[in-house]
Amino acid sequence: MKLNRTYLFIGISSFALIIVLIIQINWIFETAKIKEELFNEKANMVLTRTTEALSADTSIRKKMEKGIGVGEMHKIDSLLIFYMRFYDFHLDYFFEVKPGAMDKNETPSGIAFPQKSASYQQCLTEDPGKNAFELRLVFPQKEEFIMAEMGIPFITSVVLILVVLFMSWQTLISLMKEKKISEHTTDFLNNMTHEFKTPLTNIALASKMIVKEQNIKLEDKIKHYSGIILEENEKLRLQVEQVLSMTALERGEIPLRKTELDFHQVLDESLKYMSLQIENKQGNLNLNLDAERVVVMGDKTHLINALCNLIDNAIKYSKEELDLSIRTYNNGENLVIVFSDRGIGIEKEYQKKVFDKFFRVPTGDLHDVKGFGLGLAYVKKIIELHGGTIELESEVTKDLSAGTLTLAKTTFTITLPNV
Repeated sequence: MKLNRTYLFIGISSFALIIVLIIQINWIFETAKIKEELFNEKANMVLTRTTEALSADTSIRKKMEKGIGVGEMHKIDSLLIFYMRFYDFHLDYFFEVKPGAMDKNETPSGIAFPQKSASYQQCLTEDPGKNAFELRLVFPQKEEFIMAEMGIPFITSVVLILVVLFMSWQTLISLMKEKKISEHTTDFLNNMTHEFKTPLTNIALASKMIVKEQNIKLEDKIKHYSGIILEENEKLRLQVEQVLSMTALERGEIPLRKTELDFHQVLDESLKYMSLQIENKQGNLNLNLDAERVVVMGDKTHLINALCNLIDNAIKYSKEELDLSIRTYNNGENLVIVFSDRGIGIEKEYQKKVFDKFFRVPTGDLHDVKGFGLGLAYVKKIIELHGGTIELESEVTKDLSAGTLTLAKTTFTITLPNV
């Protein structure tokens, strides 16, 4: 239901945005149309008033009948200038006067003008056939003038459209991020409930047994129940510490104490910490420590924790026996560490998400693998704080006929700068 509401909101918002953009674009075109109509009206008014003035001046008319000279052209030009100023019309123009009617497509004086030039013409007499003269007025920069007239409204409209697009885009991205965070938070709370439930139940049961058996005298039983309480309490502490450590790292509240480290020694200590779990899993561990330059600047504690997380993942996600290979080698000025296991693998659609906080690869309704989805996010953060990178490759091959898993290989490649 929440998912449908989210997409419904996105759909309605997108539709409303499209309508607003259509209205805005239509308004721009309507404004341009109105400006063009106003331009045509002013041009015709200038031309009309000029022809009226020429028609009313009998002396200039008689001179024009004998021939149009420089004086007559100057007179017409002065009238055009006067009326253009009167109508607040300031742009370049050209004009021509000829006996009879002119073709609308004819270019004055043979001058070539842009195709989008505006041309206006009027007859100087009411009777075009009797000593008629036609005045033609051409504006070669009509479109530029209209755009300049639109000026602020046009620019404002464009800016508003861009702002609306940008804000809408940001809103949708934020909405999807919030949705993703909400889903991860829900998964995290579910995982936390499962993770905390077992140790809390065991602590409660052990405590009840101690309280219930009032006459308990066997020291072994007391030690046993106390051991359960302490062990489960330690599990809770480690789980809470993992969450708090990740949060502190994100905020930069835990400074790294970097020193020169032999990475092979760091790896050896990590394997010692995880040796019991490897043995319990009947693990097969292959080490190929081929790197010759293994000194790095790093925080020993956090690097060990990061390596332990990778080993722990290999153990948890192995189907039966653990098959883990660890290889080191040098690549230029970098130390490369490769962890490869043959577990259940990671589907391609989830490979880019496994480093996100709280993300866990879906396993249906089963909760057979413990964790909060913080391990790989922590590893990535630690490696990046050491100036390195971590990459994932996972190949999952299935039997298409039976739909069963036949082969899976997961490889994490860490690159750290050498000292």
